[in-house]
Amino acid sequence: MNKLDKPYSLLVFDWDGTLVDSIEQITTSLQAASKMIFSEQVTEEAARSVIGLGLQEAVERLHPDKPQTLTTKMADAYRHHYLNENRVPAHLFDGVIDMLDELLDRGFTMAIATGKSRIGLEHSLTEYPVSHYFTTTRCASDNRSKPHPEMLLSILDETRTEPSQTLMIGDSEHDLMMAKNANVDAVAVSHGAHTGDRLLQHKPLLCLDRVAELSNVLLHNKTETI
Repeated sequence: MNKLDKPYSLLVFDWDGTLVDSIEQITTSLQAASKMIFSEQVTEEAARSVIGLGLQEAVERLHPDKPQTLTTKMADAYRHHYLNENRVPAHLFDGVIDMLDELLDRGFTMAIATGKSRIGLEHSLTEYPVSHYFTTTRCASDNRSKPHPEMLLSILDETRTEPSQTLMIGDSEHDLMMAKNANVDAVAVSHGAHTGDRLLQHKPLLCLDRVAELSNVLLHNKTETI
């Protein structure tokens, strides 16, 4: 018997690092924007640590000593680089489409809660054939940034779902903290922004090697955990 025997009806997925292998794409855009505005090199580790936050919050955490006028300029530089200049490829993780097909066939309602802006998410959704799987989506530009629970609570309200019936799936500690703040169970995946050891500090029900294993866990009591 696994830890996910509760009868969940709503599955809320993070986007970057959870469904899409886009972490390098994001880190390189953060590094480029920092270099452009501040002439400072942000390390990959530092850039990865803020993935999952809203963009303005992420930039301010990377440069806490800078005035907001400049961090806003860096956020704008990030958007431009990410949408127009970044040539780092990103793709759905292996098995995501099959997983979503199986979960949808079994009657789960699915949603997205992401630190992306609405423009960023809509841009990404045009690249991958997955938007029809999700009943609703929430972004950091729509709601308060993770780890505040507003995104999750808004999804619960729209779908008329109780926290006890909801499962959050994410690759960052910000996802897991948001779930805890919303009184929602969470599953971590270790192939994204934060390491398995870091994720386990927040006590998710499980930490999966691959997000595609979620359907096996929920439907067949099989799992590959770290």
